[in-house]
Amino acid sequence: MPPTTWAANGDVMVKLYGKNLSRHEAEALSGNLSHAAGVRSMVLDDGVERGIRLLEFRTGTGLRFTVLIDRAMDIADCDFRGQAIGWHSPAGFRHPALHEPEGEGGLGWMRSFSGLMITCGLDHILFMAEVPTPEYTYGPRATARHSLHGRIGTIPARLTGHGERWDGDRCFLWAEGVVTQGTVFGEHLELHRRIEVEVGSNDITLSDRVVNRGFYRTPHMFCYHINVGHPVLEEGARYLAPVRDVVWAAHAESYRAQNAGYRTMPAPQAGFHEQVWQHEMGADDAGRVPVALVNDRLGLGFMVTTRKDQFPCQYQWQNFQQGQYAMGIEPSSNHVLGNDAARARDEMTWLNHGDERRYDSTFSILPDAAAIAAAEARITAIAAQPKEDFPAPSGTFTPIGGRS
Repeated sequence: MPPTTWAANGDVMVKLYGKNLSRHEAEALSGNLSHAAGVRSMVLDDGVERGIRLLEFRTGTGLRFTVLIDRAMDIADCDFRGQAIGWHSPAGFRHPALHEPEGEGGLGWMRSFSGLMITCGLDHILFMAEVPTPEYTYGPRATARHSLHGRIGTIPARLTGHGERWDGDRCFLWAEGVVTQGTVFGEHLELHRRIEVEVGSNDITLSDRVVNRGFYRTPHMFCYHINVGHPVLEEGARYLAPVRDVVWAAHAESYRAQNAGYRTMPAPQAGFHEQVWQHEMGADDAGRVPVALVNDRLGLGFMVTTRKDQFPCQYQWQNFQQGQYAMGIEPSSNHVLGNDAARARDEMTWLNHGDERRYDSTFSILPDAAAIAAAEARITAIAAQPKEDFPAPSGTFTPIGGRS
């Protein structure tokens, strides 16, 4: 479904319930746009979620998603016309006060791991690491010990605004906030996040800026853990991406035994060990990288579009364990090799005071077979991915280059 339609007079109009409406016509239909679409603030009030502030977005197309203000403004629920898109794990949307970032040897992050999108960073992603910190000139803490995927994902945001914005006859739902990751004698980084979606559309735009507010030269790494669940994910669902090279697989000697290749998804399995791939992606002429998971049986898919210059790396996460069934699309600032390797290869991003990095992404629902076909054609035009499910990883990690 197109987000907007051009009227006969050339003006862009919002599309709701199969009609092309001007603002005047839309407002004449009800005392408030919220009968069809809107964004509103809520607070969860039970179990491990109790006390979490969230925003619920509805676009009028059947797309609904929630933004966890108290967890880095990440996206939790996501569904389309009653069909789930985002993954729900056994951990639930846990209140950050219950989080133990250093717990279980750095794996405590998994006890807060759930939802469509979790942000990883801001100075570390991937597995646990201990790295030197001479840049902070503080002898008692000569190293920084990082837990899995970093700290940012369980830090509450300062909500700076949300609501509806009309631009002529187009209406946009939006929210903005700032998430601060800071400490004395260490990093002082801010994530400035804006989430926006047009009424009548199925495209969520995510605009992030990571800014060094401190006065130490500070490392920066960034990744989105975007998790698609059932029913988009089911046996036979297809991963579509402009894969130029399968670079790495954590499980290269066992993926055939688990019967889970990168391209076609299996049913849930008992005793499944997670699998992670890194793919070298091509980009279109505008530098964009579209990646999708599609379900041809349902005529439903989900696509993530990022920029190659912002996220040069891309992982694919497969967790096909029964009861935890998920597939992850993970755009990343760095290779899967991790923090130490980023430093050794001179690929770490270093931010001085006032420096910032931008990340502009779009999450799109593919609502029918025609949309899936269009997405597949777009992706294939960039690069034809390997046809076999079990390609041999090349081990070729394209240099990113040091950035400071």
